[in-house]
Amino acid sequence: MSRDSLVLHQNRPSFSDRLIKLLLQARSMAILTGAGISAESGVPTFRGPDGLWKTYRPEDLATPEAFAHDPRLVWEWYDWRRQLIARCQPNPGHYVLAEWERRFKDFLLITQNVDGLHRRAGSSRMVELHGNIWKVRCLREGAVMENYEAPLKEIPPHCPCGGLLRPEVVWFGEPLPVEALRQAYAAAERAELFFSIGTSAVVQPAASLPLVAKQCGAYVVEINRDPTPITPMVNESFQGAAGPILEELSQTLRRISS
Repeated sequence: MSRDSLVLHQNRPSFSDRLIKLLLQARSMAILTGAGISAESGVPTFRGPDGLWKTYRPEDLATPEAFAHDPRLVWEWYDWRRQLIARCQPNPGHYVLAEWERRFKDFLLITQNVDGLHRRAGSSRMVELHGNIWKVRCLREGAVMENYEAPLKEIPPHCPCGGLLRPEVVWFGEPLPVEALRQAYAAAERAELFFSIGTSAVVQPAASLPLVAKQCGAYVVEINRDPTPITPMVNESFQGAAGPILEELSQTLRRISS
């Protein structure tokens, strides 16, 4: 464990003076979120004991090859996922992060999630590293458009031009969007305060962002239910559900600011 790490395991978190001061005075913040924050809203995760990959093989449903082989099967699975997500609502963690966006002049929310819950909570200064399940891309024209049908009226869906549509998400074997990744690394490099929330910190390249921020001088805070590979390296680690911890932290800030 690094000498300046502070790992907390309390049900009711105790926040350091340094963290509170940075939240009140820092000029720049970057936040990385993963499946854990959306799991608290009921969105199924991929990893873990009940994850989707325990039931489905990624190569059967989330690769370009799978889509080329059987687009209907892939879309049936995504239609099922979209219907599940449509019933979910943003939780307090999503709303706190949207509130923090308004607090910081230099702010970027970097999410690995494709469920769109951050946007529904009011976040706008963000990059979606793995895409968005509510967007589709035409394979004929390349146009990207929003589609909120759940269930879909047509499987597989088609563009008005007649071209086949695919989910605008990053599949296994595909690179992350270059511009989104550039923005994410730039935000990590200039952040004074960096939060890693609800992510296992094992999926690259996103997993390297907290460490990039730390190397560039940021104060790094982790919130996750379980320890991760970066837990020994961060400045503070809170182990528990993200929503209640973020809400408690937000309430602490309001009390101090009032």
